[in-house]
Amino acid sequence: MEKPYSQACENNKLPILAVLRQAFREARQVLEVGSGTGQHAVYFAGEMPHLSWQCSDLRANHAGINAWLADYPGSNLLPPVELDVAGTWPTQLFDAVYTANTLHIMSWPHVQSFFQNLGAVLASGAVLAVYGPFNYQGQFTSASNAQFNEWLKEADPARGIRDFEAVNQLAENAGLQLLADHAMPANNRLLLWQLV
Repeated sequence: MEKPYSQACENNKLPILAVLRQAFREARQVLEVGSGTGQHAVYFAGEMPHLSWQCSDLRANHAGINAWLADYPGSNLLPPVELDVAGTWPTQLFDAVYTANTLHIMSWPHVQSFFQNLGAVLASGAVLAVYGPFNYQGQFTSASNAQFNEWLKEADPARGIRDFEAVNQLAENAGLQLLADHAMPANNRLLLWQLV
C-alpha cells in the first residue's frame, strides 16, 4: 500500500527530537500512543537507537504504520499493537510514553481514560511526553489555534484543544509530576511529566 503521509510530522520531528533526546536518555522501552502514519516512530527510533520503540494505535491504522515500518532497517522498532485508550492497553511496562497530536482528537472522556489507564503501563520513574496545542487559563495562545479548534469541532464536536491546567490535573491524579513545558513551532507545546 502507499504510505500515509503527514506534513505536520515532517515539520515538527526535529524540534521534538531535540527535547526527546534529553527526556528519554535513560529510557529503554518507549510506548507511542497513537502512532498515526508511523512517520514519527520511524524517525525517532532511527535517531535514538538505544530505545525499543513500540508503536500502537487503533487497528484501522496498523496497515499504514506497517507500510512505514517495512522500510525501516533497524531492529528497535516494533510492529504496532492495538491500543484503545478507553479499552485495550499493552500488558508490559514502559519507562517512557510518547503521544503526539492525540489529546485534541480524543473526546474529553477519552483523554481522562488515557491518563487513568497510563498507570498500568508506566514503570517506576517513567517519563510521559505529550505534544500538541494547549490552551492556558482557558485562552487560546494564537489566532491560528482558535481557528484550528473551530475546524476540529466542525469535524467532531467532542474534539478540541485542551486546557493545560485540566490536563495537568489529570496527570497529577495519575501520580505524574510536571517536569517541563516546552514551546514548539506552530503554537504547539511538548509537555513532560514523570511518575513519582
